[in-house]
Amino acid sequence: MLALPPAPAPAPRRQLFVGTSLAAAAGAMLVGGMLAMWLRFRNEAIAATGHWVPEKISIPEVPSNIMLLGFVGICVFAQWAVYAARRDDKQHVGVALGLTALLGLAYINAQVAVYVQMELPINDATGSAYGIMFYAVTGTMMALIIAGMVFSFVAAFRYLGGRSNDREIVTAHAIYWYFIAVAFSMLWFVVYVTK
Repeated sequence: MLALPPAPAPAPRRQLFVGTSLAAAAGAMLVGGMLAMWLRFRNEAIAATGHWVPEKISIPEVPSNIMLLGFVGICVFAQWAVYAARRDDKQHVGVALGLTALLGLAYINAQVAVYVQMELPINDATGSAYGIMFYAVTGTMMALIIAGMVFSFVAAFRYLGGRSNDREIVTAHAIYWYFIAVAFSMLWFVVYVTK
């Protein structure tokens, strides 16, 4: 009696990649929309009063530039985690994920330093939307960073906790941080450079 050959193995499911990509697309639309509103309010304020940033406010450039440079390290460490996961090197995966989360915390520290140095009131007496928009845009980015830090801890917990054959979460983690790096680069240019 002849038997049929076994069926091919089903294609691996990629729900985590799809979910991370959808989250990155939604986040890109969120940040892009907020930056578009920022530019609209900026253009209206410049047309009406001749300036957008309140006169007594100076934007500290050192912490904002450090935040941008920190994303280089975040992307390197996130990719290092992927590289180590492909080689089943749990120690390096743990170190890379931990350093990624640590640099996310450093971003939050630098953003708080910007808030403290600027001493910007949320509601300006002149009716300018600068304070509200500044805190809305940078606060949204901070929320995305906190979500990335939680993603780092979840990826470390899942990968180091015994699912070392599940490399997909480490790769999805890197994709999320790449999205955050691009989104912050846009925010940095619009909010901190063009002022």
